[in-house]
Amino acid sequence: MAGAAVLGRLNWKVCTVVGLREETATARTIALQVQQWPGHVAGQRVDLRVTAADGYSAVREYSIASAPRANGRIELSVERLPDGEVSPYLTQNLAIGDVLEVRGPIGGWFVWREGQVEPIQLIAGGSGIAPLMAMIRSRAAVGSAAPFRLLYSVRGPDTVWYRDELRALAADGIGITFVYTRTTPADWSRPPGRIGATLLAEAGWASTLSPTCYVCGPTSFVEHVAELLVIAGHDPGRIRTERFGPTGAQR
Repeated sequence: MAGAAVLGRLNWKVCTVVGLREETATARTIALQVQQWPGHVAGQRVDLRVTAADGYSAVREYSIASAPRANGRIELSVERLPDGEVSPYLTQNLAIGDVLEVRGPIGGWFVWREGQVEPIQLIAGGSGIAPLMAMIRSRAAVGSAAPFRLLYSVRGPDTVWYRDELRALAADGIGITFVYTRTTPADWSRPPGRIGATLLAEAGWASTLSPTCYVCGPTSFVEHVAELLVIAGHDPGRIRTERFGPTGAQR
């Protein structure tokens, strides 16, 4: 039975676009209704296959941004890349009712499960927020009391994904800290810059609390943050990372 389940995740499944939502000027969330979807765990990802009218197809990997649902609906958030082959189509041309294919869910390490009760530290760089948002949404969906904190690094205020939802979550008690690397809001107290040891100590959980840390973003960002966590005394075995870019999965 276990082998059949794994085989099912490896098969391509037809899905229909049922919703589109613009996150920023270059990013869009795509809601898909997937046939025979087996369900997923927050933090997992899928392969997405796009096939053109002439039969040419391309495959890209995207994290699932939505909480697990029983109705077979998932959401993927896509950043348009200037030289991308697939992302411009997904963010500019894809329409409600279009048909795509997905394969998955994929991954079992970079996940948050509802039975976890320890403090959770989420650290995102740019579009790396997508799988971490799935974790935040899953926590809310199951009514978990696990303490969450999010440290979210973006270039500027206009590049924040899930802006309104994150504001509501911050007002509801989840610790959310934004880091702007290029431009900041007019009333922002900190100058633009990268995540450093001081900010990590101020906005993150202390290592003595043994949090599980999830770090996702471009490869250089993830390596930088993971090193800071280790220097701060966090157990390397409790630091889970996911990279994208030249040496990682593309989002």
